[in-house]
Amino acid sequence: MMQVITREYYGALAHEIAEMHRLRYRVFKERLQWDVQISGDMEIDEFDALHPVYLIQRASDYRIQGCVRMLPSTGPTMLRDIFPALLDGKSFQAIPSVWESSRFALDVANDARSTIHGLTNATYELFAGMIEFGLSRRLTDIVTVTDTRMERLLRRAGWPLRRTGQPRRFGNTEAVAGYLEVSSECLTQVRTAGKLQSPILWEPAVTAA
Repeated sequence: MMQVITREYYGALAHEIAEMHRLRYRVFKERLQWDVQISGDMEIDEFDALHPVYLIQRASDYRIQGCVRMLPSTGPTMLRDIFPALLDGKSFQAIPSVWESSRFALDVANDARSTIHGLTNATYELFAGMIEFGLSRRLTDIVTVTDTRMERLLRRAGWPLRRTGQPRRFGNTEAVAGYLEVSSECLTQVRTAGKLQSPILWEPAVTAA
C-alpha cells in the first residue's frame, strides 16, 4: 500500500514522516554512503523545507519500507540547482505540468525480496504510485536525477527514462537525469510488469471547513 502525505497532514502524520527520514538515512547515508545532510539518525535536506509531497510505501506489516519526494518544477529543483551539469548545457524548463521526484528509497526486508524481472513488488508499487500521483495532478512528466542502476530498473518496469544528457560521476555514483512520462499507458505497463492490482495509492480527502 502507498500513501500520499501533503503539507496539510504533516502534523497528523509526523511519526510516518520521521520514519521516512530514518529510512532515507539508512539507504543514502549507511548503505550508499552518499554525502547527504543528516540530523541524528535522519536524512533531511533543504528541499524538505519546501513543503513537498511525500509518497510512502508500506510492507504487509505496515512498516514503512519505501518513499519518494515530489516537488513542482516551478520552484527549486535538484536538477537545476544542484546537478545542472546533467543538463549538458541545456536550460531547465520549469513547467507547471512537470514535477521533480527525488529521494527514492527502499529498504525491503530479506523475507520480502521476491522479484519479478529483478524488481521487488515494493519497487513496482513506488513506480506505479508515482504515476498515479502524477495523473491525479494532471502532470505530463516527472523529472528526476537518479543513477544508472535505477535507470535500468525503470526500463525493466516498462517506464523508461528520457535522458537530459549523458551520465556523470558524482562521488561514488554515476548519475543521470531525465523525464518519465505520466500517462495511463505508462501506468498500465508498470502494473502489468509488476502484476499489480489497481489502484495502490491512497490519499486522505481534504474536507471543507
